Amino acid sequence: LESLERLRDVVRGQIENQFGAMTRQKVKRQLLDQLDAAYSFEAPSKLVDAEFNNIWAQVNRDLEAAGRTFADEETTEEEARAEYLRLAERRVRLGLVLAEIGEKAGVTVSDEELQRGLFEQVRRYPGNQQQEVFEFYRNNPEALNTLRAPMFEEKVVDHLLGQISVTDVKVSKEELMADDEEDETSVKAKPAKKAAAKKADAKKADDAEEPKKKAAPKKKAAE
Repeated sequence: LESLERLRDVVRGQIENQFGAMTRQKVKRQLLDQLDAAYSFEAPSKLVDAEFNNIWAQVNRDLEAAGRTFADEETTEEEARAEYLRLAERRVRLGLVLAEIGEKAGVTVSDEELQRGLFEQVRRYPGNQQQEVFEFYRNNPEALNTLRAPMFEEKVVDHLLGQISVTDVKVSKEELMADDEEDETSVKAKPAKKAAAKKADAKKADDAEEPKKKAAPKKKAAE
């Protein structure tokens, strides 16, 4: 009985953590939507092009891996490009806004926090690849900085949430898990209604910097 109670506690804790993470993502998405509405300016074209190219490459990799086409996703290549370009513009614009807010607020990511982030990233890979991944990041400062950016973003979001009043509202599991407009800077996009292209959205631009995975462990992002 004691073992059963411990198991129940573990499962309960896992469920609470899962729903807590989902709740935070929804609150973050709403905050980013507000920022997107409040700040209207033309994002630097070079940054937008670079972000779009990363997104578009991931979209095509995912479609190829799934053996699907844009037609299968109930869209056209032209429509998908237009939607992902809008996503790239939003991401870049919000990234600049968050960077400005974070700088003014004195938000930083310490070396200790970055190290913890690195270990979390490494643990997402199969055990036989973890040392290789760790060495890759340790020997590539640019790749390591791709971990710093999302950590900085999360700290800026925490800072902003601390400045506003957040009201708790009870919702059902179904309401919490219902599809919303997908996340933004932390990448969730849907050019189409089906699932193959969905995965592209869930990946950050740093995927291109990471060592090739022999297995495809799933991440967590974002925005």
